[in-house]
Amino acid sequence: MRVLLVEDDPMIGRSVQQGLRQDGCAVDWVRDARAGELALATAPYELLLLDLGLPGASGLDLLASLRRAANAIPVLVITARDSVADRIRGLDTGADDYLVKPFDLDELSARIRAVLRRHAGRAAPLLVVGDLQLNPATHELTQNGQPVLLSAREFALLQALLERPGTPLSRADLEERLYGWGEEIGSNAVEVHIHSLRRKLGAERIRNIRGVGYLVPPAP
Repeated sequence: MRVLLVEDDPMIGRSVQQGLRQDGCAVDWVRDARAGELALATAPYELLLLDLGLPGASGLDLLASLRRAANAIPVLVITARDSVADRIRGLDTGADDYLVKPFDLDELSARIRAVLRRHAGRAAPLLVVGDLQLNPATHELTQNGQPVLLSAREFALLQALLERPGTPLSRADLEERLYGWGEEIGSNAVEVHIHSLRRKLGAERIRNIRGVGYLVPPAP
């Protein structure tokens, strides 16, 4: 999953970026609303983490602009503004959730998962396709009820495929899900992870559509 973080506090920004990267997310971090606007115009993100108290234009200004443009990206506000009025203003402007600083990274991850489930129209926390059952909250995968150990990148790649069974994702699509700005991408990094997943799950679990991309077949 690729996340855009708009946060001007360097300590919080580094902490959130490092924590989410350890969860297998690709996290791009900018420090003001204008940079956030430019990033959103140039890269596909699945989630926006947005501080409100930014230099120049506020986070609320950016959020309002996105919603006026009918941009439906999920937005989780992270801010020190803890009054009820501020929370109402943020939610009414178009935020999907509102988390007050300081917060625990585990709670942030849980709220991210909940926001994404709501946007996907999915209440259940598990992704189940055939004999595969993936739990984004615990980073656990089972196949026919047996646990399968995956690296963080393998887990993130498989999650991307299981979220859209039967739909091929290109190598570029998967790279965007796995890597943020400044992270080195090997020329065959995606293929290496796909090979490892096939070895662990069976070659038939991930198919290569020549010239298009990779997919997990839907359950029969």
